[in-house]
Amino acid sequence: MSARAIDEPHRVASQLELLFDLTFVVAVAAVTAQLAHEIADGHGLAGIVPFLQVFFAIWWAWMNFTWFASSYDTDDVAYRLLTMVQMAGVLVLAAGTPAAADHDDYRAILLGYLVMRIALVAQWLRVGIEDTASRRTALRYAGGITAVQAGWVLQLVLTETGTVSPSARVPLFAVLVVLELVVPRWAERTGSTNWHPHHIAERYGLFTIILLGESVLAATRGVEGALDAGRASGPLIVVALAGLVLLFAFWWLYFLTPAGEGLDRRRHRSFRWGYAHYGIFAALAALGAGLEVAAEQTGHDLPASPLAVGYGVAIPAAAFLGLLWMVHAPIVAVPVTRPTAVLGCVAVVLLLPLATSWIGVAGVVAAIAAAVVLLLAVTIATQPDGGPGHGAAAAVG
Repeated sequence: MSARAIDEPHRVASQLELLFDLTFVVAVAAVTAQLAHEIADGHGLAGIVPFLQVFFAIWWAWMNFTWFASSYDTDDVAYRLLTMVQMAGVLVLAAGTPAAADHDDYRAILLGYLVMRIALVAQWLRVGIEDTASRRTALRYAGGITAVQAGWVLQLVLTETGTVSPSARVPLFAVLVVLELVVPRWAERTGSTNWHPHHIAERYGLFTIILLGESVLAATRGVEGALDAGRASGPLIVVALAGLVLLFAFWWLYFLTPAGEGLDRRRHRSFRWGYAHYGIFAALAALGAGLEVAAEQTGHDLPASPLAVGYGVAIPAAAFLGLLWMVHAPIVAVPVTRPTAVLGCVAVVLLLPLATSWIGVAGVVAAIAAAVVLLLAVTIATQPDGGPGHGAAAAVG
């Protein structure tokens, strides 16, 4: 199990990585549907923390596998079988999402998470045994991941026995998250792993597309709900079309930045770039939930107020725009999107739901889409070179 070259030509995602991503489609769909349910019931604020917690488990497991595979994708029998074990863990985690949201029962989610992490530890132990040059780094990864998993188990035991008060659960979760994030930085101090910049950029781009697809799926569920109620109306059509335009504009904006080139030139900033994508990915998943509720409310009388439904779309949209600039700025010499234009668009998006009583939820969604399209047009018009496809081609190497 030797490290792959960081400048390997024509490095792309493998068929196994693509299959691996499909299990995350199920997990993201489960957590998005649960958030949509909370928003529709008027409990959107209460549902944010559980959503972010479960989504962290999904994102962190995906990210750890992705960076490991970029360095050590040997594609032998043991590697494939251990990857299958991680896929099984993802499905267990997805199955436990409703219980976590409805009954505060995180046992199934923890079980699925542990299955994924144990398989990854086994992979790192293989590296430690077979790749002597990276042994210290691999053993640090294996030991650090194992120690933090023991912390997750201890947290669940303390929670189930009532030793930890409900008010202390979120702070304890945050501490364990910090420890998870620290492990890679600590392990890499003994030697950086040989991740491939263009391969990583492509993998992140593929996961972004998955999340955009989840938003399309979620919005489709909302449209189906409205149609089942026999209310195929003009607002429903507006929400559906505006949602599609919004997602297309987000796709376009994300792939304008040549991330592969930036990571190649500024490898030392990869941690910041990779970690900050949690916010981008979570925003896209939450946007899907918001669009689902926006479509559903055209055919149902929901407990949630129209203002809350409008902000269910506006907040994740604004978060995506702001974070997109912040994520890519450290790895490129000149950011593709201008901060003044982004901040202006974010401000408009966050103010638009206040007009819900005049233009309705459908009007708010359409106006948000129009604001983002305007930002996209300004961004493309002010690009010094390349045109609309330049950044996308460079981002996937």
